[in-house]
Amino acid sequence: MKSEKISELTTNRLSVYLRCLNTLSAAGIKSISSQALAEQFNLNSAQIRKDLGYFGEFGVRGVGYYIEDLREHITKILGLDRPHRVGIVGAGRLGTALANYKGFGRSNFSVVALFDNDEAKIGRRVGEDKILIHDVKKMPRLVSDQSIDVMVIAVPARVAQKVLNQIMSAGIKAILNFAPAPLSARLDVKVKTVDLTTSLESLSYFLVRPQVSVVTNHKRKTPTEELSEMNEREL
Repeated sequence: MKSEKISELTTNRLSVYLRCLNTLSAAGIKSISSQALAEQFNLNSAQIRKDLGYFGEFGVRGVGYYIEDLREHITKILGLDRPHRVGIVGAGRLGTALANYKGFGRSNFSVVALFDNDEAKIGRRVGEDKILIHDVKKMPRLVSDQSIDVMVIAVPARVAQKVLNQIMSAGIKAILNFAPAPLSARLDVKVKTVDLTTSLESLSYFLVRPQVSVVTNHKRKTPTEELSEMNEREL
């Protein structure tokens, strides 16, 4: 892999490429060129080659990419070849909905614990997997005991920074934040914020300007890139 820093937009696109390759694999397709991959999924062939070039040479002249091989490489690049155990802070509607979401398993993530400070919720179990809601004060011990390496923040904005501080103190360095609040993290901690309100407001803009929507549909960008450029902040 090249020594230069890989941007977050590049890793976002790798995730998109992996989903596309999964679709092709399920259809029984064995190989594909970058141009055919781009045309089938409305991607950019030059961007695909550039992004993959950061990590090595994967194409075969006259063939393109062997789908199973490339899937394996991208899976390893993204660290999805090993399981990730997820904890969620906030056992409200959003937190419990995320705990019940079955799509995590397809990417080797599993929710193993919920945390809250509401005594009425602590001790209850959530969803089909009966995930236990723990007292947030027990987070440091449970992070270690259950080998949690990713944490999700699903609490009101006013307490999000406090929760982030608790999570960092517990040793977690990868955090997905759903709280609509700017957060300050240490340099060795990655916080990825999902701002649902901003995304919806952006969609509203295109609803009231359909002619703009028609024009932008011709741009060769993935929805992931567009949302990343507008909404995601590296903290």
